[in-house]
Amino acid sequence: MDQPYRTKSNGQIRVVLNSHERPTIRKEVPDFQVVPKVIPPEHTALKEIEEELGALVGMEEMKRMIKEIYAWIYVNKKREEMGLKARKQALHMMFKGNPGTGKTTVARLIGKLFQKMNVLSKGHLIEAERADLVGEYIGHTAQKTRDLVKKAQGGILFIDEAYSLGRGGEKDFGKEAIDTLVKHMEDKQHEFILILAGYSREMDHFLTLNPGLHSRFPLVVDFPDYNIDQLMDIAGRMLKEREYTLSHEAEKKLKDHLIWVKAVLNPNTFSNGRYVRNVIEKSVRAQAMRLLMLNSYDKHELMTLRSNDLIFEED
Repeated sequence: MDQPYRTKSNGQIRVVLNSHERPTIRKEVPDFQVVPKVIPPEHTALKEIEEELGALVGMEEMKRMIKEIYAWIYVNKKREEMGLKARKQALHMMFKGNPGTGKTTVARLIGKLFQKMNVLSKGHLIEAERADLVGEYIGHTAQKTRDLVKKAQGGILFIDEAYSLGRGGEKDFGKEAIDTLVKHMEDKQHEFILILAGYSREMDHFLTLNPGLHSRFPLVVDFPDYNIDQLMDIAGRMLKEREYTLSHEAEKKLKDHLIWVKAVLNPNTFSNGRYVRNVIEKSVRAQAMRLLMLNSYDKHELMTLRSNDLIFEED
């Protein structure tokens, strides 16, 4: 007898036993389910992180990725409980984007989430840059890099401007740091998480410096620049947290300035949310000086930043 075969059409499975028999049709349960939008109550770790993510402006791709990682880890544990294969996946990541787009903040949140899920024993964040890894003589770099990895055990090693490790060419000790990191990513891939961060174009080039780098970063997240409305939203949240508000004129002045500065400055040098924070902090100090000189301290004035209080780095 001919071997049976199946064809799928319009949500139905047609089973044909052989060419001489009349085909039979049976209905199959649709291959989709309605996924509830509300997270089930037992996922308290994800709910807590979601609340913190909600305080961040934009970053929709990153927020989705964190939920997917949580779901993957949780379901893998369920598979283990049922005796199914559940391979551990390396969770090393690459964050690509300009300064001030929230990369370090997100790294801290990921550490906190993974600690709650017992993926990481501590969940702490070790921040490093080229000077923390690269030594002054042969062998010094490898030791410095190993020491940093040891400090990051149970947590996250976050290296900003990671592309700077490859700027010196073949004879530069930065290459030794890269080779050491690659080895530890493999040997201790489930004991710590490495997150490399930097400008998009430079990070793409960085991946070509060691043949083992590209395959070891299954998670790559782009952090786009904030638009004007998002920058104003960030300013509003910072002010609200500090119990300040902008006058109508000050709000217009800040928005006009951000439009100008984004148009004039190179995207690589504009520090996005960090720039807004610096403006707010300088302006709060300027307002304090103004009120001191006026000797005026009623509640409304104490809370209001006026247009002449705004201090910009370009002024």
